[in-house]
Amino acid sequence: MKTKIFLLIGTLLLFTNCAVIRPGEAGVKQTLGKFSNKVSTQGTIFYNPFISKVIKESTQTNNIKLILSLPSKEGLSVNSEISILYRLELDKIPSVLENLGQDYESIITSVFRSASSDVCAKFFAKDMHSGMRAKIEEEIKTKMKGNLEKQADGIDLIAVLMKSIQLPRGLANSIERKLQAEQDAMRMEFVIQQAKLEADRKIIDAEGARDAQKILSEGLTEEIIKIRSIEAFNELSRSTNSKVIITDGKTPFLIETKD
Repeated sequence: MKTKIFLLIGTLLLFTNCAVIRPGEAGVKQTLGKFSNKVSTQGTIFYNPFISKVIKESTQTNNIKLILSLPSKEGLSVNSEISILYRLELDKIPSVLENLGQDYESIITSVFRSASSDVCAKFFAKDMHSGMRAKIEEEIKTKMKGNLEKQADGIDLIAVLMKSIQLPRGLANSIERKLQAEQDAMRMEFVIQQAKLEADRKIIDAEGARDAQKILSEGLTEEIIKIRSIEAFNELSRSTNSKVIITDGKTPFLIETKD
C-alpha cells in the first residue's frame, strides 16, 4: 500500500514539474525569483516546482487596442482608435520580464500615451485625417521606441496605427465645405478649359475654310476656267442624254431634258 502511495506521489510530482511550450510561445525558468538567461521554445521544460516556475510568453505579433482622445496643435481633442503592434525579441524575453514584469503591456500603453500626446500636439487636427497621418504614426513609434529602450531592451515595435479618427464636429464640417469648394473649383476649371478648346477648334476650322477659299480663288485663273469648260463640253458630247446648252462659248449653262 505504501509503495502505491509513493508511486502516486512520484507520478504527481513528475507531471507537476514539467511545462509544455507550444508553437508561438517561449518559456523562461524562474528559480528563487531569478530568471534564467536560457529561453526555451516548442518542447518540455522540467523544473523543481518547490523553488522554480516557468513563465510563458508569446513570441507572435501582439496587438494592443486603445481608444484615446489625442490633443492637437490648436488645442482640440481628436478621438481615435489605436493599434500598437509589437513582438517580444526571443533572446531578450528575460530582460523584459526582469525590468518590466509580466504586465509589460501596461508599460507599453503608458509610453504610448505620453509619446502620442507629445507628437500629436505638434500637428493640426486636420493633419491626423490627411496624408500626414503616416508621418504622425512614424514619429510616435520612434519616440515610443526610445522611451522603452531606456527601461528594457527586447520589445520590437512593429507599427503604430491610428484608425477611425473622429474630428470635432465643427472642424469636420469646415473640412467638408473646403473640399467641396475645391472640387467645384476644379470642375469649373475643367469646364472653362473645355470651352477654350472648343473655341480654339472653331477658330482653326474657320481659318482653314478661309485659307481653302483663298487658295481656290487664287487658283481659278481664266486659263483654268477655259480648260475646265472644254473638258465639260467633251463630257457632254459623250453623254446619251438630251441637253440644251446655252453658252457664250466660255462657260456652259445646261438644261437637262428627258427622253
